Amino acid sequence: MKRKIKLTASILIVLITVALLFAGDYFYSQAVQRGTDVVLHSESASTNALASEDDQLHLQNAKDWFNLQHPEIVNFETDEGIEVKAQFIAQEIPKNKAVILAHGFRNTGEDMGKFAKFYYDQGFDILLPDARGHGDSGGDYIGFGWHDRLDYLNWIDFLTTYGNQQIILHGNSMGAATVLMTSGEELPNEVKGIIADSSYSSVKEELAHQLKHIYNLPAFPLLNVTSIITNLRVGYTFGEASVVDQVQKNTLPLFIIHGDADDLVPTIMAEQIYEAAGGEKEMWIVPDAGHTKSYDNKTIEFEQHVQKFLDHVLAN
Repeated sequence: MKRKIKLTASILIVLITVALLFAGDYFYSQAVQRGTDVVLHSESASTNALASEDDQLHLQNAKDWFNLQHPEIVNFETDEGIEVKAQFIAQEIPKNKAVILAHGFRNTGEDMGKFAKFYYDQGFDILLPDARGHGDSGGDYIGFGWHDRLDYLNWIDFLTTYGNQQIILHGNSMGAATVLMTSGEELPNEVKGIIADSSYSSVKEELAHQLKHIYNLPAFPLLNVTSIITNLRVGYTFGEASVVDQVQKNTLPLFIIHGDADDLVPTIMAEQIYEAAGGEKEMWIVPDAGHTKSYDNKTIEFEQHVQKFLDHVLAN
């Protein structure tokens, strides 16, 4: 009888282990593997239909301007042999300042093009990278900003070599997490400030939120298994990829933006980041804005807030 119980228990353990491995592999394909089309959330149309006619026209003009540009393609190769590419729009007459615009999950640099005119009109060179595993860049996985933070050190080096003496990092969603993770690294004096719109507090917490939000599943043990698979395949764990840990080491001015109707990245994550961050910091919680929709909803006001931040950090 005891042998039968032990055998049954052993079979159950094997079956549960196999099931978890299959589930972990599936979640890896949804969250980390390149090229999978994933619907993360579906916000109410009314949440993001708040823009005035002036805002809509302003935003459309910005998009039209970007579509008429002919960016130079620049690239470098990471230590792992991954070719990472970016679009680069330089001023006709150099003003010696630049912005890096960091895109979100399963987007590309093109998606940040709507911000380009605002910065270009103020004399900034514009760099729009495609993150690893996105767009024209190489890599078969998504780093959620963790490995990308090291790529941004290379992009910053490119801009300083080009002659830029003032550099701003500006990111949306995963791009916001990327620039905030970068803030915890040793950065040159040319980097003057960081703007982060709709960042998650850590990859682990964000994926736990998505498991609950999309699949109505608890984080344990599936997220732990997926993290192990991710570490074995691409070399990082969800736990180490933490914005909160990185911003504690930050010494640069931060401007944190988040919509209060964001159901993809809960607004409380912005508050956690703000509380943890070192250095000078400010936060703007935008009423009724969904995920990364603050600029779309309040285009002119958004630019006014960013302009005020830039005037301050570039004057010092």
